[in-house]
Amino acid sequence: MLRDQPILNVFLLDVLLCAVWHYGTFYICITLPGSFFDPAKKMYLPHAWEHNGRFYSDVLKINRWKDLLPQHIGKDGFSKDHLDDVSLDYLDEFIMETCRAEWNHTANCLFAVVLIALNGLSMALVLTFLLLLGNLPFALIQRYNRFRLQRLRNAIKRKMDRAARKRAASAECEQ
Repeated sequence: MLRDQPILNVFLLDVLLCAVWHYGTFYICITLPGSFFDPAKKMYLPHAWEHNGRFYSDVLKINRWKDLLPQHIGKDGFSKDHLDDVSLDYLDEFIMETCRAEWNHTANCLFAVVLIALNGLSMALVLTFLLLLGNLPFALIQRYNRFRLQRLRNAIKRKMDRAARKRAASAECEQ
């Protein structure tokens, strides 16, 4: 379709379509209910090759470069820069927000299909590389952070359960 057009026109149209796609996925992302981003859904569950998140730190060395990338926080958005609380409710919300952000960046990567369909091979490859470079690291960061947050949540839950059992045993002894 666009293969016969001047390269600058094709590039500008690709950029425009990409912007529309990104804004569209962002809008969908912020309007979907939190239940859509349930970390128990298959898309968000760990894969065996991730080795409980060690793949991201051991192979990708993500902890060295993740803080160098920008973070988007919309009006009334949820900052994923640092933990503001360690309550289970807060961690559950944080974990859900990592799913939301992962979904958004993964959906943006799907624009590669449009680029490949509309462009010649060389233009499609260059633009797909740039598209993935601008989205894939952010999706990976969300997965990496989710593993860490889930470990923290599980540790806090175990500590709370132990304390509750200890209180129950103590109350039993007093009777």
